[in-house]
Amino acid sequence: MVHVDPAQAAPASSRVKILWPIALGLLLFLMGLWALHHLLASIDVRQVIAQIRATPWPTLGAAVGATSLGYVALVGYDFWALHYLGKKLPLRTVALGGFLGYAFGNTVGISVISGGAVRYRIYSAAGLNAFEVAALSSYIAIAMGLGLTMVGVLALSVHPAALAGVISAPESLIRVGALAATALILGGAFYLSYTGRALRIRDREIAMPAPRILVGQLGVALFDSTMAAGALWVLMPAGTPPFASFVAIYAAASMVGILSHVPGGVGVFETVVIAALPAGVPLGDAAAGLLAFRMIYFLLPFVIAFVVVSLNEARLAGGWATRVFGEISEPMRPVINGIEGIAPRIAGVAVLGLGFWMVIVALMPVLGQQGGEPGLITAVLAEGGTQLCALAGVLLIVLSHGLVRRVRLAYWLALAGLVLGVISVMAADLDIDNAIVLSLAALVLLPFRRAFHRQVALTEGGYGPLWLAVIVGMVASAAVFFFLAYAAHPYSNALWLDFTARSPTPRALRAGLLISALLLGFLLWLMLRPIRHFAFSVDPEQDASVAAILAAQDVPQGWFALTGDKCVMFSSDRSAFLMYAQRGGMRVVLGDPVGPPEAARQLAWEFHERAVSEGLTPVFYEVSTRNLPLWIEMGYALHKIGEEAVIDLEKFSLSGSKFKTMRAEQNRALREGYTLELAAPPHAPELLSTLQEISNAWLAGQKGREKGFSIGRFDPRYLNHCEIALIRCEGEILGFANLLGGNGAQHFAIDLMRYRPEAADGVMQFLFLGLIEALRDRGATELSLGLAPLAGLPDHASARLTSRVGNLIYRHGGSFYNFEGLRRFKQKFRPEWRPHYVALPPGTSPYLALTEIALLISGGARNLLTKD
Repeated sequence: MVHVDPAQAAPASSRVKILWPIALGLLLFLMGLWALHHLLASIDVRQVIAQIRATPWPTLGAAVGATSLGYVALVGYDFWALHYLGKKLPLRTVALGGFLGYAFGNTVGISVISGGAVRYRIYSAAGLNAFEVAALSSYIAIAMGLGLTMVGVLALSVHPAALAGVISAPESLIRVGALAATALILGGAFYLSYTGRALRIRDREIAMPAPRILVGQLGVALFDSTMAAGALWVLMPAGTPPFASFVAIYAAASMVGILSHVPGGVGVFETVVIAALPAGVPLGDAAAGLLAFRMIYFLLPFVIAFVVVSLNEARLAGGWATRVFGEISEPMRPVINGIEGIAPRIAGVAVLGLGFWMVIVALMPVLGQQGGEPGLITAVLAEGGTQLCALAGVLLIVLSHGLVRRVRLAYWLALAGLVLGVISVMAADLDIDNAIVLSLAALVLLPFRRAFHRQVALTEGGYGPLWLAVIVGMVASAAVFFFLAYAAHPYSNALWLDFTARSPTPRALRAGLLISALLLGFLLWLMLRPIRHFAFSVDPEQDASVAAILAAQDVPQGWFALTGDKCVMFSSDRSAFLMYAQRGGMRVVLGDPVGPPEAARQLAWEFHERAVSEGLTPVFYEVSTRNLPLWIEMGYALHKIGEEAVIDLEKFSLSGSKFKTMRAEQNRALREGYTLELAAPPHAPELLSTLQEISNAWLAGQKGREKGFSIGRFDPRYLNHCEIALIRCEGEILGFANLLGGNGAQHFAIDLMRYRPEAADGVMQFLFLGLIEALRDRGATELSLGLAPLAGLPDHASARLTSRVGNLIYRHGGSFYNFEGLRRFKQKFRPEWRPHYVALPPGTSPYLALTEIALLISGGARNLLTKD
């Protein structure tokens, strides 16, 4: 019943490919923190906070204004990208998609929310498909990188001394190099644009847009970078280089931050900026400016976007929000509905950030002002509030993972954690500012409650390396903050026993110990907890449960769950199922989960989390377009593997000149005595014995052994679930095919198609035409002729390498499998071609995954080409 080899471990190379970018990003982040710690070792954190609070309102207004203009320019990237793709969307849709994409993507970088995922939700609801959104996101990434590089080298050519503290080279040499780089970038871009040629870099090709679009894109890049640099420049202290020079510093720091793969470039960006500043600039004032810039340019747009999504969630739910802000217009309703799928990740990141902020507040409780004369009650409140703040911060950090996974309990506990945070900051220091922030965050989170529907354990699911890296980064950041804040306080063992209200250092020490102990204990528990493995025992009620679900869902592909070579996993209420098998370190699901949409979606998440928790890679093979939003929500990448041929039985007709030859061949077969018979299950042993002989004769002419997993195999137990179409001539069975679909079904598919070698001519065509007529007479609406592997893959210059390799195999792989001939045969029936994909989690090599799936289908490498 189980097709699994648990002894095989996940290939080490695939794990390295997944882990090395995360490890490198964490290492660079820690190095940036270390550099910042040494650069800022002489500053007083209290003075930095005081400097931020003392920033004049006109300065803050100028920074906010430059940020606003910068984000307007950022939307221009989306505008020109859509022009490049030849797509036109309403301006308000582009503005919403661009702003939310940058507000979330800029803040969290490569985290669980990306600009591409947000754009997919919005633009797909407006009519773009997944590959058009992917092309748009790729275009934006290239355009931003090209624009930022151009602005940086152009500014450096004007003011080569801008990076004197970073680059040890003569100014004349820097200017010449920058001018040469500018000429190369601009000249190369316009040359490729005017000639229509593509730049090939290893396995990728980059094609420039038309000159008009390129000019507009470069204008957007220039304005965007200038505004972002301006927002930081106005916040920097006296002695900062002139604005034209500072643009080069900003561009260089931004590029290093992007290349580091650190989320938001945190630590790396600041290190480059501080290192490039003249020696006379006060480090404390520079740190204050950088921190204020982070809050204005990154945090403020994130907060605004979070509030926008929350208000739209409230408007979708009706009630007060609809009365105050009005109904969502019909053209925008699909777009707003599209954003709903990303809401749990937005909430998860927001709660993670709030938890980290509460940790910082606990480590430095003097940010607030303690009222009244210190006494015993004040000391108890200060101590209890500080430790409670630390506890609430750790709780929110841990719960953020459950929010991303849509766990209902995590949502309610997060609200409770925010309330606990309000109580703690008020008790510790009467910190009204933080109490207001936490209260507003809880209110903004309230409209998201519909998005948290999963009733699973908080500790289930995979806490992956990215999440662990984020936690390590937060702990390291908190430690650096603590040592910078209390560098002037000499350590003494007596500090641990000092509980006076006026002494913040001992409270911070104890809070740090509590935070470290809680997070370390949680991480140790995650590593040492027993793993819950999938149950491989045969379920005696499995076939009956599968049949009941199929009767309600009418999904022909789901009948492959009855073949006996796969495991079946059911939802908790047994209203949905998915089928899977394992090879090596991959657990492969065949097709989409079958069942009601909500139950199927939860089942996919549960499968993903269980596989990850066991150190295995979950893969969904041969999925349709039905659940594209789900795969995007889960962060999976889609790779097209072929197209399914589906005949609309109500529209199909042999009339007309295009079917003249087929019509003549069908009439000839009928004159020769060919007939079609549909045999209902269960089948007589004598019939199955005859069909076994035909199957063996057919297999003798094929390469390799009988396949499995994604197609049926000749197994009496499996065939006794299916109707079988028999082609007879004068009573003798010449060929057969089993049907996937039950009584009263509207959708059918053909699985096994086998015939006697001596009767090959025209048998399958007669079978298909006879089935079309017979099923149409029964009231069915669709008949699937199965998948044409590698058919319909894009082959243009910007297509993925996997698609182009697939096209090469499709055209020239006839010695292994007649891909092109199979599609030509099915095309004779003028079907509708529906794309199918393999959905892979982040970091999974499509080549490795498809290789393992091919071996899974064939039963091993030896069975691909030999029967021995």
